[in-house]
Amino acid sequence: MGLFDFIKGIGKKNTAPAEPQAAPATPAEPSAQEIANKLLGHIKALGLPVTGLSVSYNGASDLATIKGQAQTQADKEKIILAVGNIDHVAQVDDQMTVAAPEPESKFYTVKSGDNLSKISKEFYGDPNQYNKIFEANRPLLKNADDIFPGQVLRIPA
Repeated sequence: MGLFDFIKGIGKKNTAPAEPQAAPATPAEPSAQEIANKLLGHIKALGLPVTGLSVSYNGASDLATIKGQAQTQADKEKIILAVGNIDHVAQVDDQMTVAAPEPESKFYTVKSGDNLSKISKEFYGDPNQYNKIFEANRPLLKNADDIFPGQVLRIPA
């Protein structure tokens, strides 16, 4: 559990369908509830196993709060990153639990000029271990070249 910082405004645009809401509002800027619903839809679209999932969003502080129980630490971390790497979010308040606790991964913020081989060499001393990072970030990454500056990645031990 904890608070995770991300860089607001450079993440991917959230195009996931929003969870249904009672009375949709259509202001020029999406409401906090609309953003929370889209974040929830984004997590569900990834197919990560989590029970009791809820997401709230505070537009004044760009803070997304996530609650629920993930099956594994890796799933929990992927959910945090899925929410944090969206353009509206600057911080993620992780209030999730894990069914089977295990050691946490390191997080790494991608810099301009980075690729998975370069990051792999930095963390593992071997650029050929890039697939370990790629697999640790699936389904968030569709291919090994799908990273951008400011994005936060999981780096497993």
